[in-house]
Amino acid sequence: MRTFYIASSFRNIDAVRYVSERLVTEGFLQLYDWTKNAAAHNAQIFTLQDLQYIGQKEKQAVLDADIVIVVLPGGKGTHVELGIALGCGKRIILYAADGEINNLAASSTFYHLPEVEKCQGTLDDLLEMVTA
Repeated sequence: MRTFYIASSFRNIDAVRYVSERLVTEGFLQLYDWTKNAAAHNAQIFTLQDLQYIGQKEKQAVLDADIVIVVLPGGKGTHVELGIALGCGKRIILYAADGEINNLAASSTFYHLPEVEKCQGTLDDLLEMVTA
């Protein structure tokens, strides 16, 4: 079974859930679904212990995943998760609906490493790349 983790921000929650649901339908296993923390995030009720627990779950999911999908624009932890995935030699797919990946003012040097696969377009384009 192919496993995945999606790194992104809460502002992309609908896109992340869409991609996750479609991949699960295709037989992939999602290792951790941080979008379930949305209610706590919106209510600002996280404690430091909550953050530690979530961080451990997210880190382990990146370490265990066959594929790490990064949906831009990212949140505070997104680039940390990208770095963990790079350091572990994971398959990484970087997605942006627009030209953010190639915008020099917003881009990161790490987006352009040869081991990072880039996808721009629709979420269905991203799903096609992941499942190919």
